[in-house]
Amino acid sequence: MEIADLYPISLRLLGRPALVVGGGTVAARRAKALLDAGARVTLVAPALGGPAREIAGLLSWRPRAYESTDIAGAWFVVAATDDPAVDARVAADAEAHHVWCVNHSDAADSTAWTPAVATVADVRIAVNAGGDPRRAAAVRNAVAAALETGDLPLRRYRSDSDGRRGRVALVGGGPGAEDLMTVRGRRLLAEADVVVADRLGPRGLLADLAGDVKVIDVGKTPGHHPVPQTDINAILVREARAGHRVVRLKGGDPYVLGRGGEEAIACRENGVDVEVVPGVTSAVSVPAAAGIPVTHRGLAKAFTVISGHEELDNVPAGSDHTVVLLMGVGTLNRSVPILAAAGRGTDCPVAIIENGFAPEQRVTIGTLGTIVAQAQAGRVRNPAVVVVGDVVRVSPLAPAEFAGARCGTRALVN
Repeated sequence: MEIADLYPISLRLLGRPALVVGGGTVAARRAKALLDAGARVTLVAPALGGPAREIAGLLSWRPRAYESTDIAGAWFVVAATDDPAVDARVAADAEAHHVWCVNHSDAADSTAWTPAVATVADVRIAVNAGGDPRRAAAVRNAVAAALETGDLPLRRYRSDSDGRRGRVALVGGGPGAEDLMTVRGRRLLAEADVVVADRLGPRGLLADLAGDVKVIDVGKTPGHHPVPQTDINAILVREARAGHRVVRLKGGDPYVLGRGGEEAIACRENGVDVEVVPGVTSAVSVPAAAGIPVTHRGLAKAFTVISGHEELDNVPAGSDHTVVLLMGVGTLNRSVPILAAAGRGTDCPVAIIENGFAPEQRVTIGTLGTIVAQAQAGRVRNPAVVVVGDVVRVSPLAPAEFAGARCGTRALVN
């Protein structure tokens, strides 16, 4: 068999009669696939193996040896008896009746071949590898994995016949590294017609999008919001109503200080389907990039994540509680005195991690008594994550003198 002799095609067998000859594992597998395609399956075999018995109630079983008259009326035939002579006779009868036949004993004697198949979303992959089923399966698995992870495009270029309904996916892009984005997020990005992108997150992935994918930049910087949140909500609704598949690509996790909840509500209130794809939040991952766990046995059993723009008066102050400030560099001179006075003291360790997971990542470590001056001298800038608590001492970057630095022990200041 030469691969060039094959004409690739998909068959619609819904409601049409198909014949399977054989009662073993291969015959059962082929019968199951035909049933899944909606065919009316007749199975001919003197006896059925375990897998075939499991589906016997879904098909018509003729408990006897194959007879040439079994071919009559069939649209598609599978010969899988493990007896080459019987399979050859089935194939010859099918040829005489002009019926396509898969002969599992002799590929060269077949008029049809069953490819290795996988389905990703609504895309079906069928691979024929010159009669080598294991090779075909390996290629199929590789292509399916690339589609699942977004390395191959899944985007549609034709609308449904009755008009495609748009939808919105709020996708958490993680802390910025492309390989820290979820598989589902990558796949949805590969399907997108429109991407509404933040300043942070894995923006390098935007370069891999097709040229006709619309990218709308709504990035914010501290104190500068060129596209107000109400306008972002309106963009999502407008693009989805136009029938587009919209990805709102956000840094971190959409629901961790990311206003994802507001965007989801806006979509639902306007009748737009919306799903939320979690992301790796920078509140946990960026400290980890500096070797800092937000909880650690014997040091911290809980942590609080808070925007650097919020008041800190009621943040738990015990030595066993870590505070993580997101986008808190600009307000550090206001936050630090509050945290120090609220039971932690000026000797409490602090770390600031800038540009987590990026090549320019930088870590500044000090105490509540020194960190403001250190940040000013080092010209520390957002995006950055500030970690306050004894867990900073775990970092391999912490200086040796931090071994004895401890936060205060007051449990809570109101």
